Amino acid sequence: MSSATIRNDMAVLEAEGYITQPHTSSGRVPTEKGYREFVDRLDDVKPLSKAERRAIQSFLASGVDLDDVLRRAVRLLAQLTRQVAVVQYPTLSSSTVRHLEVIALTPARLLMVVITDSGRVDQRIVELGDVIDDHQLSQLRELLGQALEGKKLSAASIAVADLASQLNGAGGLGDAVGRSATVLLESLVEHTEERLLMGGTANLTRNAADFGGSLRSILEALEEQVVVLRLLAAQQEAGKVTVRIGHETEVEQMVGTSMVSTAYGSNDTVYGGMGVLGPTRMDYPGTIASVAAVAMYIGEVLGAR
Repeated sequence: MSSATIRNDMAVLEAEGYITQPHTSSGRVPTEKGYREFVDRLDDVKPLSKAERRAIQSFLASGVDLDDVLRRAVRLLAQLTRQVAVVQYPTLSSSTVRHLEVIALTPARLLMVVITDSGRVDQRIVELGDVIDDHQLSQLRELLGQALEGKKLSAASIAVADLASQLNGAGGLGDAVGRSATVLLESLVEHTEERLLMGGTANLTRNAADFGGSLRSILEALEEQVVVLRLLAAQQEAGKVTVRIGHETEVEQMVGTSMVSTAYGSNDTVYGGMGVLGPTRMDYPGTIASVAAVAMYIGEVLGAR
C-alpha cells in the first residue's frame, strides 16, 4: 500500500470522525466514535489461556470468606488489566438468606448471625431485657429460621416483621422475637449496595498522559463512588460484558475514560457488578477477556460456598 493511499484513507477516516489530530504537531488518534467502531467489530474476543484461567480460579478459591474473595478479585483484575478495578458488594435485592444462627452470649444477650447465599455474613447483638432458657432459645432459633431461611432479603424482612406482629404481647418468647426482629430488620434493610471495593488507582497516574487534564476530576469521581456504583448497578446479566467509551458513561467527570464492566453471580442470580476503568486508549480485547474471566470465577467460588 502506497503512502498516498494511506494518506487518503486517513483523510477519509478523519472526515468521518473516526480519528482526529489533537495538535498540529501530533499524529492522528482514534476518537470515541473510532474506538466504538473497533469494539463493535470485535466478533470474538480471545479468551485467556487455560493456565491463566486455572491461576485465577485457584487464587480466588483460596479466599477465606466473601471479603477476602472480593479483595483478591479487585487486586487481580487491576494487575491483569493495568487499570483501576472496581467490584460492588453483593446487593440486598439479589441475596437470599442461607442460614440464621442464634447464640446465647448470656441468658439475656444473644448473637444473631445471618449468612446469605453470596457468602455475606452479618452479626448482630440482641439485648433481650429479660432472660430466656435453653428451650425458649431453641424455639426462637426455629421460628426465626423458618421465617428467614431460603427467602430473598426483601421477603425475609416482611416475614420477620409478620412473625413479630403475630407474637406481640405474648411475653417471654414473644418479647424475644420482637427484640430480635427489630435488630434483624436493621440488618436486612441495610444498604449494602453502596459498598464498593477499588484497586489499582495508581494505574491512573501511570496513564496520566492519556487523560489530558481530566485526571483530577476522574479521581474525584472515583473517590465519591456514587457514579461508579450507578454504572455497576446497570449490570443485570452475568456473562454479558458492557463497554462504555467516553461520553457513553454519561458522567461529565469521566469523559476521556472507558469502563468495561459485567455482573457476577451464580445459578442465574446476579450478586453485583464489577469492571475496570481506564483511558479510552486501552487494550479492549484483553480487558474484556480479563473482566469476563474474573467475574465468572467469582460467581463459581461464591456459589460453591
